[in-house]
This record gives sequence, C-alpha cells and structure tokens, in this order.
Amino acid sequence: MAFYGVDIKKENEFLGLTKYEVKKRQQKYGYNEIAKKKKKSSLIIFLSQFNDFIVWVLLAATIISIFLGEIADAITIFIIILMDGILGFLQEYRTEKALEALKEFAAPTAKVIREGKKMVIKAKELVIGDIVELESGDRVPADILILKCDALQSDESILTGESMPIDKKAYNGDKIKQENMVYMGCLVTKGKALGKVIATGMNTEMGKIADMLENINDNKTPLQEKLDKLGEYLVYLILAICALVTITGILRGENIYKMFLVGVSLAVAAIPEGLPAVVTVSLALGVQRMMRKNALVRRLPAVETLGCTQVICSDKTGTLTQNRMTVRKLYILNKEYKIAGEGYDIKGELLYEGIRVNLNNKEAFKKLLECCVLCNNSSIEGNNYLGDPTEIALLVLAAKFGYKKEELKEFKILKENPFDSDRKMMSVLVQKGNRKFLFVKGAPEKVMENCKALLEDMKTRVITENDRKAILSANDKLAKEALRVLAFAYKEIENTEDEKELIFLGLAGMIDPPRKEVYDAVVEAKMAGIVPVMITGDHKLTAEAIAKELGILNEKELVLTGEELNKISEKELDDIIMKVKVFARVTPTHKFRIVKAYKRKGLVVAMTGDGVNDAPAVKEADIGIAMGKSGTDVTKESASLILLDDNFATIVAAVKEGRIIYDNIRKFLRYLLSCNIGEVLTMFLSSLLSLPIPLLPIQILFVNLATDGLPAMALSMEKGEKDIMQRMPRKRDESIFSEGLLHKIILRGILIGLCTVASYAISLNYFGNIVISRTIALGTLIMSQLFHVFECRSERQSIFNIGILTNKYLIYAVLSSLFMLIFIIYNPFMQKVFYTQPLNTIQWLIVLLFSGIISLISSLYWYKRN
Repeated sequence: MAFYGVDIKKENEFLGLTKYEVKKRQQKYGYNEIAKKKKKSSLIIFLSQFNDFIVWVLLAATIISIFLGEIADAITIFIIILMDGILGFLQEYRTEKALEALKEFAAPTAKVIREGKKMVIKAKELVIGDIVELESGDRVPADILILKCDALQSDESILTGESMPIDKKAYNGDKIKQENMVYMGCLVTKGKALGKVIATGMNTEMGKIADMLENINDNKTPLQEKLDKLGEYLVYLILAICALVTITGILRGENIYKMFLVGVSLAVAAIPEGLPAVVTVSLALGVQRMMRKNALVRRLPAVETLGCTQVICSDKTGTLTQNRMTVRKLYILNKEYKIAGEGYDIKGELLYEGIRVNLNNKEAFKKLLECCVLCNNSSIEGNNYLGDPTEIALLVLAAKFGYKKEELKEFKILKENPFDSDRKMMSVLVQKGNRKFLFVKGAPEKVMENCKALLEDMKTRVITENDRKAILSANDKLAKEALRVLAFAYKEIENTEDEKELIFLGLAGMIDPPRKEVYDAVVEAKMAGIVPVMITGDHKLTAEAIAKELGILNEKELVLTGEELNKISEKELDDIIMKVKVFARVTPTHKFRIVKAYKRKGLVVAMTGDGVNDAPAVKEADIGIAMGKSGTDVTKESASLILLDDNFATIVAAVKEGRIIYDNIRKFLRYLLSCNIGEVLTMFLSSLLSLPIPLLPIQILFVNLATDGLPAMALSMEKGEKDIMQRMPRKRDESIFSEGLLHKIILRGILIGLCTVASYAISLNYFGNIVISRTIALGTLIMSQLFHVFECRSERQSIFNIGILTNKYLIYAVLSSLFMLIFIIYNPFMQKVFYTQPLNTIQWLIVLLFSGIISLISSLYWYKRN
C-alpha cells in the first residue's frame, strides 16, 4: 500500500532511509511544516492604514487647500491623517510582534532511524518514509503509521475535541484505521511506538485544516461597514453644502473667489476629520485595556465586534472545562460518596449525603487507594503532572487521602499487564514482604465478570447476584451523569497470577470539570443577552452534563450530535438552530457549518477554540477567539482575539470592553457631527439672512482644530456606564445612529447654529464692529461645543448623574481648547493671524449666555428625569 510514493510493505522498517532518499524526498515534498502566509512588510502595513474612504477625501481637501494658499488648513489635515496612520501602524505592528512571542512550541525535534542509526533531527527535516520513535510525552511531528507499539495512547483533542486519550494499535497490513495512526501536533500520553511517516507538512491532517482557512474571506466588521457608509453620505452632503453656500453668497453679491474659499473651508469643516483618528485611538485604548486583562487583539476592530456579539460558540475541552480529569464520585461499601475538591488540588474530603465522613479505617477504601497509585504509570512531580489524564486523576484522588507513590515503597512492582481494548483492564503484580497481590482497574462490566467476592469492612464475602445488580446499577447511574467510570479489584496471589477470581473494591466516576470562573461568565453573558453555545467532539452525555452544570443548557433546549447534523438539511438546521445549545460529537466541518447557520440568521457570532479543529470556524466567525496557552499556531493565525490565560471569563470582559468602545464611538460621533452641523448652519443661515460672513476661512479651521481633536478623543476615554452589561446586544444591521441618536445630533447642531447666528446678529446690531462680532461668534461657536461635549458623555443620564469630574482627560481637553480660544483673542500676534479682538465682560456674557443656555436646560431635564 503506497502513500505519497511510500510503500509500507517494501521499505525496510528498521534501517530507515538513506541520506540520498531523504534529500530526494525533501526536494520533492518540501519541509515538514505548516505553510504560513507571506507576511506584509512594515511599509505595506503603514501604507494600508491610509486605504480609507474618508482619508482619501481629506487628502483631496489637503491638495485643494494648498492650491488655494490655505497652508495652515493643509498642514492641519495632513497632521491628523499622519497621526491616524502612525497609530494604526504601531498597533498592528506591535500586535504581530506580540503574537510571534506566543508561537507554539510544537515539535522542534524528532527521534528517527536513518541508515540503521538512531538520531535526533529537527522536526521540519522529517520526510515521508522516515522511521520515527515515539514515547510518552512526545509531540507527534508528522502523520505517522504505527508499525509497532506498546500500550500506546494519544491525546487528539486538538484535532477531534475528544478530552480522553485514544488507544492505538499497530498496523496489521489491512485497511488503515484511525487507531493505526498518530497525527501531527497530538501528544503521546502513554506507551511507546515505532512508526513510519506517511504525510508531512500541508499533507497532514493539521495541514489540510490549515489549507481550508485560505478559502475563507475576511469580512468587514459591523463598525467598518457603518463608517464606510457614513463616509459616503458625508461626501454627498459636503458637496451639496459647498454648492449651496457658494451659490447663495455669489447671488448676494459676494466675491466669487472669496465665496469659493469659504465653501471649501466649510467642506473641510463638515468632514469630521477627527473621526478616523478618534476611532483608531478609541480601539487602540481598548486594546491596551484588554491586554491588561489577558487578551491580545490581533485585529483592531475586533474589540468593537465583540461588543455586538449575540452568540458565543465555545469548545468544551480546555475552554469551558479545566482539561484535567477529576474523580467526582466513589461507589464503595454499597454507598455513593462525593469527592470534594476540583482539578489537581490535593485538598479534598469524602462526603456522604453532604456530610463529611472518614473511611480511613475501612480496608476496602485503603485497598482502592493503593490500587489507584500502584496500578498506574503516571506521576506527579511537584507541579508537573506526567502521563494519562485518567491515571493522573486517580493519583490526585489518592493524594487527597495521603496515599502517594513515594509513600508506598514497601510495594515492589513485579509485573504489569497493560491495558488493551479487548480485555479493557490493566493489572500489576506487586510484592509486599512475603505476600504478593494483583491490583486491577478497568471497565466495570469487564472487572465484574472476573470478581468472585467483595471486600466489606474488614472481611471478604462471596459476591451475590443482588450485589452484582447493585454495582452495575451504580455504574449506570454514574455513567448517566456523564462520568467516566472505572472499577477496582484485587486479590492475593496464592497459585495463579491471572485476572480471575478477583475481590471487588469499588467504582470511581470522573469527569473533566468546568472552570470555576465560567459559571459567573455564563450568567453574565446571558444577562447581556448573549447566547453561549457548546460545540465539542466529546460524547453527548458528557457535553450535556457539563452544559447543564454551567447553566448553558436547560430542560427545554436541545443537544444535537454530529451524526444527527449529517441527516438534516441546511433549512432544517436553520429552523432549530436557536433551540440547540450543545453540539456533541462534531467534526471541523460541522463546526464550520454551525457558525454559518448562525450567520444566516443574521446573528453576530463569536467562536472560541484552541485546537486545529476549531480554526476554520474561528476564522469564519465574525469574531474568532483563540486560546493563548493551549491554542495551536493555526488557530491563533485565524483568530481576531487571543486569550492569554485561556480563560472563558476573559471573553465576557472583552464583550464589556467592546460595548464601552462602541458607546464611546457613538458619543464622539454625536459630538463631532452635531458640532459640524452647527458650524455649517452658522455660515448658511447667515447667508440666508444677508448677514456678512460670520467666520473667515482661517477662523473656521481654528474651530475645527480647537474642538474636533482633543475633546472628541477624550470621550473615547469614558469608562462605560453601569448598566452596559444589562443591555441586549445590538443587531448586525442596526444603524450606528439608532435609538434617536441622529435626531439628537441634528437638533443639537441646529441649536448650536441658531445660537451662534443670534449672538452674531445681536453683536452686529449692538456693537456695530464686524471684528468684535466675529470674535463673539467664534467664541459662541467654540464654547457651545465645549459645553456640548459634557452632554455627550451619556445618552441616558445627565452630567449631574455621572459626575462632571469623572473623566479627567475630558477636563484637560476642554481646558486646552479654552486656552487656545483665549490665546488667539488676547495675544496680539494671534489677533492679526485670526482677525480677532479682545472681548470685555458684557461681550463674554453674551458668549456664555448663548453657548451655555441650551446645555443647562438639557442637563436639568435629564437630571430631573433620572
């Protein structure tokens, strides 16, 4: 049988390949590594930051401003564009560097036989046909056919989602089965093996999944889509405004060139040039906060997308659970006991019906714990747990009650009969003094077949049919609770050393328990209107039990298996998808299909995962979340967000951060657009009323500089409102101006414009000085915006409710803008540049009255309402 040119039967199994054969195959098949996308250069990353519609418009405005001689305008716009690009570049560059530091320590070396000699080589130098030695603790370096093995088990959870190690057998020449193979990236948990490499690099199972990722498109996030549309609308609006103001002025008899200059200045003012920069800064600040909470954002808009997530599809093993088998229950002396203590914590106690009990004086309990330690190939060395997860769980159980390998030195192990899939038992022959004992553990039904007696208190009695029924009934009960059950027995050796005529000791039920922090995370997710869904390769009963314990699944909701998924159509899946909270026994293809089904429902989907099997679904999801510790390179490359602590609870923190960021984006949109509408209306209404131009082009640009930058950025520093995780997630197609935001923007913009024009008209009439009147109009327009920025801190409460001083950055920003205004009014040089004059007390009162009255009334209204 040939695989990629390798004939399994003909090639010498023991001598291995020659140097010539290795070189020839390496040239043909390449290195044994997963292909990665060619990385973008730093220059390309930097230039890509400017591939934005609004940025293009701003660049065009900059060029026009230069031709019109408005150098200050051009410099201002260019600096803002450059700042935006630098911020975006630094964030993306730093993130990629941080990701490189997280690269998985996959399989750096491999033990091979070449030309009859054993040697250690770099794993990437393996070729098809190489003979590889594997033993417990090794990471499998390629897809390998097992030629010889001794009690081999492999942890394939990164490929299949199965939390339990898989038993392996040597290939016998027939059809190759999964049990004859070990796969790249998986871990050998037990035994030894000699195998032949039959697939390397992208031809391995891991490589095939990685290849699937290339066919998945990177979709824009909801925020990117909304801002793109906003940019288009603004351009049309700007063109209309330019035309209207210019034509109105010309019809009124103003100089054509002067009105064209005013029109262009207004166009620049109408574009919220601070928007790209503020969005980038807001997201970047969110990323920094996420890093402090152990989450690395690979793509800047990912945090915002998490904020509108409606479904979180999560793998079970290692994500919702600890990936540490734990003995939960014991059936011994005809009673069921609960074991307190989670994971590998050796602090624990025995509980019967909730009451602590002590069985240390019971012979059956002692023998069972001795069996847990002696009939076991795993070990605990300090904080290192080596070996099969099931056996480690038994060592931890024994350690809870003082039984450890180093403390059972009086027992000398003479012989081991390894576990195999036919006997479904493992036994060890031990000697203590002059006496010999056989300790046995295995599948309850198999162990029971070989038991003739049971140990009851301090004596042994013959096992009855009622005893057998009671024990098997207890086994069924534990199995229905999704516990993996092992039976324990022993006998003292007198004549034969076979596994017959055993004395039954008890049953142990174990499970991979949920992470403690996940309980609260699930509750908080549900309060936030997010649906948590478990997707796992594990058994249906196990998945169901964990999901119920975590609160993911209730009695009215469904559990669907991969086999059942195969039997239903896309339409049938769409009809029931919202009722299904657990998907069990699923493959990578199933996971991909499930995420697509949620997306067809119009839902924003997040997918967490750590194994290679999760990668396609992680990339297809709106927001892909990989585990930083246990996650594979393939999954990390696919993800938008990486959890550095593999903690499901961190996702909830990310959701909260995403909601805060989206709220803050709405806040500065409200501020920027209402202010820009006010600026445009000030000019337009003055033209309609046949008033002289209230603001000169340089003054319009100064308003932009003083109000659009720092105050808007300071709004992105808001910490979030208290009820942010009690709101329902927004829908994918929800407008960024939903919940009346657009009406608030337009109304406030109109009021700013009306108040500015009113102050200007009154000043003209009362003072009769065009320069003073323009200075008052300039002050009113700027102060209106600085008052309004405090209103924008919340859409639901007044500034009196949330506190004026709770955002110190906003205070600093407003003071800076105020200083700039005072500087250009009272500094003699700046008076000439900006055509201003100093204001007296009466004139300042006019400014403060018209700029502050609307904000005061609005704040009092909200304060009274709340």
